[in-house]
Amino acid sequence: MDDEKPVLEHVTDAMSSAAEATKEAAKTAVKKVRKAAKRVAKKVTPKKKAAKKSKTAKKAKKAGKKSAAKKSAKKSAKKAVKKTAKKKKKAKKSKR
Repeated sequence: MDDEKPVLEHVTDAMSSAAEATKEAAKTAVKKVRKAAKRVAKKVTPKKKAAKKSKTAKKAKKAGKKSAAKKSAKKSAKKAVKKTAKKKKKAKKSKR
């Protein structure tokens, strides 16, 4: 720690860097989940040669997949934020 900087500045710097880190972790987690959801969707979706279904059934199926992917993305983002918060708490404790 610099003696020239007040404690309040150190705290604000630490908080802003922590917020930035959690934001980046959440972004990367969301990207990974989206990629995984796309891969699964490709495997699950039937080939074009399969029997034709009505348009409304296809739209409903797509809507369901999108919402499930969004929910899983949100969950993984929350988990990533919690993990980073735990790591930071442990780091603070180890510095004491």
